[in-house]
Amino acid sequence: MKSLSVVDANAAAIDVGSEKLHVSVAGDVPKVFGTFTGELETLSQWLKSNQVRSVAMEATGVYWLYLYEVLEAAGLEVVMVNGRHVQNVPGRKTDMSDCQWLATLHAHGLLRGGFVPPAGIRRLQDYQRLRTDHIIGAGSQVQKMQQALERMNIKFHDVISDLTGVSGLKVVRAIIHGQRNPALLLALCDVQIQKKKATAVMESLRGCWKDEQLFALSQALELWETFQQKIVACDRQIEKLLHELVGPVPPADGTGSGPLKLAPAKDIGKNTPAIERFQELLARLCGGRDATQIPGLSLYLVLQLVSEVGTDMARWDTEKHFT
Repeated sequence: MKSLSVVDANAAAIDVGSEKLHVSVAGDVPKVFGTFTGELETLSQWLKSNQVRSVAMEATGVYWLYLYEVLEAAGLEVVMVNGRHVQNVPGRKTDMSDCQWLATLHAHGLLRGGFVPPAGIRRLQDYQRLRTDHIIGAGSQVQKMQQALERMNIKFHDVISDLTGVSGLKVVRAIIHGQRNPALLLALCDVQIQKKKATAVMESLRGCWKDEQLFALSQALELWETFQQKIVACDRQIEKLLHELVGPVPPADGTGSGPLKLAPAKDIGKNTPAIERFQELLARLCGGRDATQIPGLSLYLVLQLVSEVGTDMARWDTEKHFT
């Protein structure tokens, strides 16, 4: 039976760990490197000295991320593979290490790399994922505020639509500062709430005030406010990065690509970043096309999509492949 031809005799593979990197070129005996920055730079130089042009490795936790950046900066092609696909390929010898098997498959052209966004999009992804964590953290503190109120049988959060809206926060802060009079607390609410829900609000603010639950309410509010500050800080970093990614504004004297055609502004969701000219920046990042023209796509959703998949749709063969 004819054996498979070798596509790249210098293809390499790396078995990534938190402290050690096992590296094989075309299935040869592995060489071990450490994971300190200087050792990663030594590894990239060693690969280039062995005429390696392409390196395969599996995504292991977060350990592969910085290594990927070092190899990418060195001009090497890095192929990120799905470990389950590699395990399903028959023919592995029992004495072969993971990196040897991976390098052997890579040398024979049997590996298909997964999607890794370009460097700029990876930066946007990091900011956006961190921001999402803060939103989740803030949401957990809203639940704790509601729980503290429930423990005192204060049903205010059931009567108004949003405990962290303008009216809700005014009332919560007044309660924390000692106000107990339902009528005075109602007076802090929006005029429409006073007109339409006065009786319900006043009844919802009658309960059993407990020091331990008031303390819990205060702690949850402070943490929620801290998360809001962190979210705003993320917004500033995202805004700065978007300006870096799209570059300077093209001239309006006819030498540029012309004015952007932006869809009518949609309702800004509660979690949408507060970024000046946000819609324009996203449209320019997407090659001058405003994705919010598509029904169901808000500014925030477009940001989430772009931060995960980038803007080059040619990376996927079909729509089904993309989804």
